[in-house]
Amino acid sequence: MSDNNLSLATRTGQYIANLFMSAPLFLALALPYRYRVPLMGWLVSRVIAPLLGYDKRIRDNLALVRPDLPPTEAARLTRAVPDNFGRTLVEIYSGATFKKHMEGTELTGPGVPALEEAHRTGRPVILVSGHFGNHDSVRTIVAQKYGAIGALFRPLDNIYFNRHWEKALCEIATPVFPRGRRGLAGMVKFLRAGNIIALLIDQHVQDGAQLRFFGHSARTSLAAAELAMKYNALLLPAFGLRNPDGITFQAIVQDPIPHSTAVEMTQTFNDRLEAMVQQYPAQWFWVHRRWKKDR
Repeated sequence: MSDNNLSLATRTGQYIANLFMSAPLFLALALPYRYRVPLMGWLVSRVIAPLLGYDKRIRDNLALVRPDLPPTEAARLTRAVPDNFGRTLVEIYSGATFKKHMEGTELTGPGVPALEEAHRTGRPVILVSGHFGNHDSVRTIVAQKYGAIGALFRPLDNIYFNRHWEKALCEIATPVFPRGRRGLAGMVKFLRAGNIIALLIDQHVQDGAQLRFFGHSARTSLAAAELAMKYNALLLPAFGLRNPDGITFQAIVQDPIPHSTAVEMTQTFNDRLEAMVQQYPAQWFWVHRRWKKDR
């Protein structure tokens, strides 16, 4: 969904959320890296998430698609999910520091040989993922190994907050393209030149296809699959899985999704993401209003 289609209520809510995040975020950034990450996780989980109503959204989503969860597990996830989000937020805002922290982390998974072959031959690559673990951990490692990697980002409503956000994204890897017609055109040009781009497609899109996710209808963008077929790009699901220590990652590149139809390819991604979330439920951003149609 383009930014122009966002409702006034949605924009207002996002702006307020940005303001709530800004003070603790910049407080955390003043600390050494090994302290700022767990601190921001705790602050978001225990203070910010309840104030912004994230707790209720998490419980509602879990009740919809995982009604079998014991109450104790649902309560655990209500705290663990915002904790992961807070950690991810301050990690990305750490920019160059986060990039340095990721040095030495290797890409793993069955899709790595295909990624290496595509890079060697100049075939375009689309790394497709969701808001799981820390999605930018994969972008960081791929950039360190292969050079430039493109990514779309949504400029934040708070202009002062956004300046630091865009700067941090660029310190991790470039180029980054703001969502919108011009940014999309720039990203497509970059992809067609035989480069790698990274896309997140796990949010509700008003004009997306009605696919399945956790057994329920979830409107999903087909853009990644359509671009892959149009430009003969390799479509690779990739996930930045947070390790139990809370600050290191596994960068997992799965088998390529074969070209077929945009709907089939995107449903395959949904199934891959669902399998990851089933295994590591605390690492997916259950705050998103993913199943609007079911409500």
